[in-house]
Amino acid sequence: MDQPRWLTDEQQQAWRALVEVLVKVPAALEGQLQREAGLTHMGYLVLATLSERPDRRLPMSRLARKASASLSRLSHVVARLEAQGWVRRERDPEDGRVQIAVLTDEGFAKVAESAPGHVEAVQQLVFDRLTEAQVRQLHKLCETLLDNPTG
Repeated sequence: MDQPRWLTDEQQQAWRALVEVLVKVPAALEGQLQREAGLTHMGYLVLATLSERPDRRLPMSRLARKASASLSRLSHVVARLEAQGWVRRERDPEDGRVQIAVLTDEGFAKVAESAPGHVEAVQQLVFDRLTEAQVRQLHKLCETLLDNPTG
């Protein structure tokens, strides 16, 4: 059996710092959105993604990819947003098997109302602490980590 590729001390320190970021930043954003907007982070992400579309609609499968969520998880989130009147689902008239998530006017108003507090939290938690060069580095690092041919 092959020996494990143990992390070096430097890799271990970097890994633990990354794990801490991956836990603390999403938790802080979730808390801010819950307190100020009554939304989960995933719910906000769905509303924001739909709001960026000119027609405010996307097939559920594409929305799931854009939100980095499974179709099952997205369905649960959209069901909660539907109950609030912020999203509705429609069948694609060209392919009845395809469900389309549509942002309602109330949903658009909700995301517009929620966005300023959310982006301020993102600024405080992330970007206020980085230089412009570090922001560019962060972007490149994230793209590299997300470019996973096996994932």
